[in-house]
Formats: sequence, C-alpha cells, structure tokens
Amino acid sequence: MARGSRVCLSAPLLALALMANAPAAPPSPADQFGDLFAAVQEGHVFEDGKTFADAVPKRAPDAIMAQYSTMIASGAPATSTDLRAFVLDNFTVPGVNDQPLPPLRDHIRALWPQLSREGAGDPPAGSSAIPLPKPYVVPGGRFREIYYWDSYFTMLGLVADGRDDLVEGMIDDFTSLIERFGHIPNGTRSYYLSRSQPPFFALMLDLSRQTDGTVRARRLAALLKEHAYWMKGESCARMQTPCERVVRMPDGSVLNRYWDDRDTPRDESFAEDRATAKKAASRPPAEVYRDLRAGAESGWDFSSRWLADPQDLGTIRTTQVVPVDLNALMWAMEKRIEKGCRQAGDRSCVSDFARRAAARKRALDRYLWQPREQRFADWLVSGQKPSAVQSAATLFPLFVGMAAPDQVSGVAATTRRTLIAQGGLRTTSQRTGQQWDAPNGWAPLQWVAIDGLRRNGKNALAGQIAARWLGTVNCTYLETGKMLEKYDIEERRAGGGGEYPLQDGFGWTNGVTSAIMQQYSSLVPGRTLQSCAPTGQIDE
Repeated sequence: MARGSRVCLSAPLLALALMANAPAAPPSPADQFGDLFAAVQEGHVFEDGKTFADAVPKRAPDAIMAQYSTMIASGAPATSTDLRAFVLDNFTVPGVNDQPLPPLRDHIRALWPQLSREGAGDPPAGSSAIPLPKPYVVPGGRFREIYYWDSYFTMLGLVADGRDDLVEGMIDDFTSLIERFGHIPNGTRSYYLSRSQPPFFALMLDLSRQTDGTVRARRLAALLKEHAYWMKGESCARMQTPCERVVRMPDGSVLNRYWDDRDTPRDESFAEDRATAKKAASRPPAEVYRDLRAGAESGWDFSSRWLADPQDLGTIRTTQVVPVDLNALMWAMEKRIEKGCRQAGDRSCVSDFARRAAARKRALDRYLWQPREQRFADWLVSGQKPSAVQSAATLFPLFVGMAAPDQVSGVAATTRRTLIAQGGLRTTSQRTGQQWDAPNGWAPLQWVAIDGLRRNGKNALAGQIAARWLGTVNCTYLETGKMLEKYDIEERRAGGGGEYPLQDGFGWTNGVTSAIMQQYSSLVPGRTLQSCAPTGQIDE
C-alpha cells in the first residue's frame, strides 16, 4: 500500500477496533457486592433503593465482602438492623453518614435548647397538659412534657454543661406540682395524676445551689408533703394486706410499693391495656389495670420484675412487689428530710425521720438483702419471699449510700458476674421482649451503678461500666446521628421492645452521657467511628 494512502474499514470492523481499545466497564454495585447488595435492597434497609446503590465503600470491596461472608457463615442474624449497622461501618451512605458529626459532647450541648420548653399559662380548654411556671427540659420524641424521674438524670447533664438556671427552674416546677397536687405526677398530663414515679425529688435538691432560706424552706415543705403522699397508706396497711403505697412486712415494719389510684386502662395506652386484660381472662380486669398502672409508676414499664410468668404480661403483679429501688429512694428522702429539719431547728421532725430511716434500713436489710446470693432483691408479698429476678435495682442501696461494706462487695461481685455486658449494664438477666429486660440497657441505671460503685470505692468496676456504655452511645451516635432512649447493650446498637417505637432526643441519655464524660475525661470519644461489634471477653 502506498505511503499516505487511507485505509477504510467497514462499520463492523470499526466497531471491533473501538471495542478493543476501550477500557473495561466497571462493575455495578450489584455485581461488586452480590449477596450483600441483594440483602440490603430486598431488606429495604434504606427507604430509597438508590441510596445504597450510590454508597461509597470505605475500604477494599473484597475485604468488605470477606467480612460479610464470615459474618453470615458464623450464623449471625442478618436483620435489617444488623445490615444497616454493617453498611454504615463499611460504606459512606449519601444522606445518612456522609456529613461529619460534631463530637458527642458538643452535640449534646446543642440539644438542650431543642429540648427546652418555656413555662406557660393555662392550656386551652380540654387539653390534658398541666402548666408549669418555669422553663424545663422534655425527654424528646413522643414525650412532649416533663417527666418525673427522667428529669433527675437530665439535670445531671445540665449541671455538667453549666445550665444551673434550668436545674433551678425544674426544681421550682416540681415544687409547684407538689403544692398543687400533693405529689409529683408521672408527667405533666392530667392522665398521669393518679400516680407518681420513682421519688427523686430529694436527690434533685442535692443538685441545687440555691442559698435563699425562704426558697429552701418551701422546698423542704414540699419534700415533707411528697413523703406523706407515699406513706398515706401507713395507718391502714396490715400484714398480707398492703394499703395504697405501703406494705407491712412480717415483723410489722413498713416498706413501700408502687401503686396507682385508678384501676382503669391508661389513657395513653388504652387499647394495649384492654388487650392485655382480655388475654388475662382468669383475672378481674381492674386488677390487671391497676398492676399495669403501678408498673408505669415504677418507671420500669414493663419488666420481668413485675411478672409472675416472665413471658406473659397478663401475669403482671406490680402491687405485690416490694421494690428495692423504691425503698432505697425512700430512705434517701427520709435522710434528707432529717437533715433539712436539723438545719431548720425542728427537733421533733429530726427525731421522727431519723427513726423512720433507721427502721427502713433494718427492714431492707432483713428482707431485701440476700447474703447467700450477694444481692438486694425485690420482695414478693404474695409468696413472702425474695424475687428470683436479678436486676440492676440491686445497685440502688449503694447509690443512695445505705449499703454496708460487705453488701457493697457482694453487690459489686454479683454485678460483675451477671449484669455487665459488652456495651454496659444489663437491666435484668432475663430476655422477655419487655423493654426493661435484657438485652436493653438504660441511661439512668448506668448512672446509678457507676455513681454507686464509685462512691463506695469500687472505682475499677465503675469505670468499666462507664467505658462500655459510653462506647455504645458514641458508636450508635456516629452511625445514626442520634441520642436514643435505650440501647441493646449485648449487640451495642439501638434498643427494642416496649409499647411504642424507639425514641430519640433523648433527655436522660444526654444527661447521663454528659455526666460520665465530665467524671471520666479520659473516656471522652472523638469523631472516629468506633465499631459497635462485641469487644471480646469482659475484663475481670
């Protein structure tokens, strides 16, 4: 062929030549991630199927698939929650974890204004809301009003973050509620007025920096009034026949139980309560409703602590249980009343409440302390024996400072042996599907354990629980951008169970997390995603 002559190729030959020189097409996500891709998309892990298709792997795809294959081969469950956690660990997902999050402490500080509400005047006619005079903090999510025991743990974080103004305002709000209604209701709704919650008002006063004598006297008067509310049944309680919130023990001593003044379905869980009573056909519905309501007053709604059959909510028997946590808190209330009366120069009051606190401690030591098992247990009125349920309530006597040294050592050993999990402190050792049982862990119980153990010289165990819990909260925050109501501390992920969807916000988680980070500065996490996978054997 002459130099410079042109070669003309036919169309088929030209196409072949172009294909020979073209780079190979990259694999699609479905090709590259195979079974993982199919599982995520068919499991609707993300609402829009395009979300995962656009995700960017954080490391080599072969390494991701090798880990996924190992996980599946090991028999690990591949639920939607598991898959989401795996994906967020290994991919940057558009609109989910593709924006840098602020450090956990900064995020919590930014949440306080979002969860704060102004005190308001009278609500509209027909509203269930109960007004409060001062600003306050709500838990978040479906919980749009202030709640009693939640608020103590929220206040811990407010103190840590320098929001004493909100702490004082919330104490004033609770004082106002006692003055108006004789007690602090479960929450500020009319349908909560027939019950209270674990009595933390006395411990809230420990957080106050108020020095004005008039204000302190008013708060002491409110505390006395709250004590009278809990002891209202003292004159009518008989052995084997409790009255209202008072139980008379076999030796005639007096302890407390949870109760509700009504025996109808709860307004906020009306259909659920009626369904439970219907299934419990052998029991009078009013009895079931009262026990469900009393379970709500406990704050542990619901738990195997209250169930005759741990797998059947219809066997709930809250009013037949003398709870260790309630009676530890009542002792703390009596000791603070004694102190307040001493400061006020009221000798009769000092004598009365010193006697009450001493008698309560003797009864608690006699009936609720189990020396062979090295734990504080709930007491069953109907069986006149301790409950077999192992729960985090055993740590409340340490938390309030009423446990003897041998009891402290025993509870610490039991806690290490039965209650510590990979991600924090177990609520109970039983799996029932109820939200106040395993595998869930809750912020208030973590703080009770950490603070109670630390105050009694068990610093290493307290620090271990703090580190495990903080790791769970932080890795879940970095995956989801949220602070959650409860956590699965076995798998270190969002918690489950209960009558309503998992809530985010979340007041007491924020408060306890801030308090832990202030107490244990070396544990403050950074921005790096920490794996939520189990961490191996628990340290002894």
